[in-house]
Amino acid sequence: MFRVAVQTIVSPLISATLYIFIFGSVIGSRIDTIAGAPYITFVFPGILMLNIITSSFAHSSSSVYFGRFIKSIEEVLVAPFSYFEIVFGYAFSAVIRGVVVALGVLGVGLLFGAVTLAHPLLFLFYIVAVSSIFALLGILVGLWANGFEQLSILSTFIIMPFTYLGGIFYSITMLPESAQALTRANPFFYFVDGIRYAMVGISEANAVIGLALISALILFLGSLVIYLFKIGWRIRP
Repeated sequence: MFRVAVQTIVSPLISATLYIFIFGSVIGSRIDTIAGAPYITFVFPGILMLNIITSSFAHSSSSVYFGRFIKSIEEVLVAPFSYFEIVFGYAFSAVIRGVVVALGVLGVGLLFGAVTLAHPLLFLFYIVAVSSIFALLGILVGLWANGFEQLSILSTFIIMPFTYLGGIFYSITMLPESAQALTRANPFFYFVDGIRYAMVGISEANAVIGLALISALILFLGSLVIYLFKIGWRIRP
């Protein structure tokens, strides 16, 4: 991560700065408040989440795929580690990258006056939990991909659309009822709502559903990835 810091750390910070400046300062200066909060404060948790998701997913997917590509993953498989420890190692490194990027984006947000932390411990929980989900998804894609271009398929067709349609730049109350129902069926809505509640104290989703969804995804994806390593899917002849 630190050897290619321009790609892994500097790039998301530049992206976050542009998002905050354009959507927070430029557009936000023309919008009064959303749900009682300044627009820049309301959208900042979504910008933070977007960078966490992309960083943790890219880290684990590229690590696993590159390990398959140069055959170094075989050294991991013959090492005296359990499959849980192997998966945990890949996922934890991706979570660390997500947290490092989150701290950097928080620093950028402080410069723009966009950061509040209503519930710091809950904020840390959501940051780690969301990073864990996409770290595990990244491992799954890293096992599945047959080429470098396939690593971006999930990010392009799932992560980005679902994130933008999950309420990172708007309140769900601005939508018609049919669109609100679709948004509530989007799991990314619960991710950003949880982070927004931890930071701003504003919640538009059912917290119990959100926590249950996050917990279920971590358990399901973690179990699936460990099972795939155990049977040697795409990593053994």
